[in-house]
Amino acid sequence: MKKSLFIPFLLFVIVSCTSKSSVENETTDATDAVSTIRVTDFRPQVVNNIPKTYVEKAKFPIIDMHSHDYAANAQDIADWVKVMDAVGVEHTAVMHCSWIGRPFEEVVEAYAPYKDRFRLWCCFDYTDIDTPEGLAASLATLERYHAMGAVGIGELGDKGEGDLYARPVEGRDIHIDDPRIKPLIEKCAELKMPISIHIGEPIWMYLPIDETNDGLPNGAVWHVDTTNCMGYYGLVNTFENAVRENPSTIFIACHYLNMNDDLPRLGAMLDKYPNMYVDIAARVAESAHTPRATRDFLIKYQDRVLFGTDNGMTADMYRNIFRVLETNDEHFYIHDFNYHWALSAFNLPDEVLKKIYHDNAERILTEYK
Repeated sequence: MKKSLFIPFLLFVIVSCTSKSSVENETTDATDAVSTIRVTDFRPQVVNNIPKTYVEKAKFPIIDMHSHDYAANAQDIADWVKVMDAVGVEHTAVMHCSWIGRPFEEVVEAYAPYKDRFRLWCCFDYTDIDTPEGLAASLATLERYHAMGAVGIGELGDKGEGDLYARPVEGRDIHIDDPRIKPLIEKCAELKMPISIHIGEPIWMYLPIDETNDGLPNGAVWHVDTTNCMGYYGLVNTFENAVRENPSTIFIACHYLNMNDDLPRLGAMLDKYPNMYVDIAARVAESAHTPRATRDFLIKYQDRVLFGTDNGMTADMYRNIFRVLETNDEHFYIHDFNYHWALSAFNLPDEVLKKIYHDNAERILTEYK
């Protein structure tokens, strides 16, 4: 008797909790929320019960081949060295360019107390490069900077209008394969100075900024207008021309050559040109949303990949990169990168990590000499 009375009561409760009007209201509210949430406000919280690994210090000593003069004063530099000690960075390359940092001579002076921890890179001087006198002066400046401690050239930066990262004069309309600077590139081979260059941007920075763009919202922030300048694939061609025509000069393509969307093509270039390397700087999000493809690439080209950061001086910045390279974590977000997608780590083998972290850079900076 009790059982027969209980069943109808239970059914009544279920029906009342799932009434048609209630479901319709909840559905409408959810639909309205989805239609009003902006992509830039998307901050999902991971609910999966999965590993979350904190890597305090890199597994092997690191040579950071891509950073900049972020330090505003001597105390900043001293604090940076403390962070480097804490996270395991042995040396850092301080790249020279127009948009951050001071004139090269001042950089040399500022970092002099820590000469064993920072390796300085310089720009090409394009002043009057069209004249024999200007070219001779540029070559002399390059040799002078080398004598002052510059170990390489960079960061050159061409997003379609030429090397606008240069100082004291920007290289407008001067691409890396421009005949006017071939003597400078040849001098780099003679001086054993690698050239590090930023070519273009990731592909979604060139695509329409609409609902089909997989790289929103970062693609919108860094969108490249090619109306009056060279597009991405044209820039890649200029880079390949320079690498091919200057086999004795080492070229480092910053940020995976901004080709994370087409790693087979990037690999084909590495197969073809033994004087070409890539750094992984500032492309954590662009690489860690395709973890299996990127892991396979890094393992296959483990002798041609260099570690880099290009994102400041904080310990958390370094540790985010370590997590992606070293652990087996999956489906996590680093919202600083401003993408909507989740990231997964690569869990690279120790022998690969050691090369990317340190040995490949050491070979370029020592054996190359």
